[in-house]
Amino acid sequence: MNAIRTFRRTFVGGYMKIFDEGWDKAKQRVKIAMKPGPGFNIGWENPNLPVSNYDIVIIGGGVMGWSTAYWLMQKAPRKARGKFGLNVLVVEKDPSYTRASTVLSVGSIRQQFTVPENIQMSMFSSHFIRNIREYLSVYEDDPPDVQFNPQGYLFLATAEGAEQLQEAHETQVGLGAKVRLFTKKQLEVKFPWLNTEGIELGNYGMENEGWFDPWLLLMALKKKAISLGVTTCHGEVTDLTVDASQSAVFHDKLCKKISHVKVKMPNSTQYQKVEAGHVINTSGPWAQDIAKMVGIGQEDPDGLDWELQAPLPVEPRKRYVYVYHCPKGPGLDCPLVVDPSGAYFRREGLAGNYLCGKSPEEHEEPDPKHLEVDYSYFNETIWPTLAHRVKAFEELKLRMAWAGYYDYNTVDQNGIISIHPIYDNLYFANGFSGHGIQQAPAVGRAVAELLLDGEFKTIDLKRFSFNRFLYNKPVREKNIV
Repeated sequence: MNAIRTFRRTFVGGYMKIFDEGWDKAKQRVKIAMKPGPGFNIGWENPNLPVSNYDIVIIGGGVMGWSTAYWLMQKAPRKARGKFGLNVLVVEKDPSYTRASTVLSVGSIRQQFTVPENIQMSMFSSHFIRNIREYLSVYEDDPPDVQFNPQGYLFLATAEGAEQLQEAHETQVGLGAKVRLFTKKQLEVKFPWLNTEGIELGNYGMENEGWFDPWLLLMALKKKAISLGVTTCHGEVTDLTVDASQSAVFHDKLCKKISHVKVKMPNSTQYQKVEAGHVINTSGPWAQDIAKMVGIGQEDPDGLDWELQAPLPVEPRKRYVYVYHCPKGPGLDCPLVVDPSGAYFRREGLAGNYLCGKSPEEHEEPDPKHLEVDYSYFNETIWPTLAHRVKAFEELKLRMAWAGYYDYNTVDQNGIISIHPIYDNLYFANGFSGHGIQQAPAVGRAVAELLLDGEFKTIDLKRFSFNRFLYNKPVREKNIV
């Protein structure tokens, strides 16, 4: 009611003031009167509003989205970039990234996987990060530096898990990874602070493994992509429109197209309906919400669109990261150690700080609706393991903690890098289950190849297709941390 009274006083009751003070001032007075709260934009002018047509719309401006945008522009011929060529829009609803998986991750990279494609992607990403200045430098800007620390991973195995660790090691070495197996005695010599009770083997990354700053990688990719002509938009995708006129049966297969992406502006009722040639879903833990907008995963009683009934099996899973202080801890020679229990720890900086975490068992999964930290999980589940493996950790002091999200693939914990079998202009880069940050440079390149070239050129990732869920052919990764 107050807003209505103010409106009447400002506009209705004193309409003649318009002619005295001019339309611009009068419009501003009405805008103030109708404004429902701080930051709300009634919609006359919004410099963030995207234009109405793009060749490619990327939904999600985390590291996966910006890597994809970068590689699309990098692969496109120079004359086909930017305003009059390939137009790419990245839509991100939270440019502060307060809940983004990218910046809340531990920021580690490893080659120690069991699936060959994961090994190959991480090997390229390591090369990319170590040579980031060659890839992401922007003219007249300081060269990017993500503070890569090549300290390595150390996976430990009991006698029961030794065979699997050795098989993984052989696969990794066969693909060119620089990893080395350590026996129990060799571990004791190399890492004298490590309690090897119950340990049979260790697999240690000698090169191209370690950790880096995720925020710096994200900002470097974003800055470079924008310099190449990518448009960024602060907004939320609320709907996808399917063009019924372009639906057809081709070789006994139903084909559909997404025609428009509806982008809502923040703190406003204003939105833009963007015509899109291609849509790429890089929305992380919320990827399934985007897929549902075009009926993916919804039941069809008639069974006509059976391929649409398979959902995108990605959901948010909350993970805790704890930071603790231990001056008598392992020190500078501490890699990222993965205990057979699944608990991990690594050095953080040079002042006796460490961070740790552990993926919970299925029945222990915490509520993903909020990012509150459960400190009892550290005290009751993680700390006893740390203190057993490193005696000095008996005296550690917990300093801080945070929670973040995995974009968790509930079927096989591997990425989905694919075009949808029905929507032939909808692409996925989702479900990496905790290793997305380290594979983002490789995944972005792969999606760009798939869209621009029609096939994977550098690493064959066909096994990570969405179709594996239709035909029950999961690709299981055993080394999930």
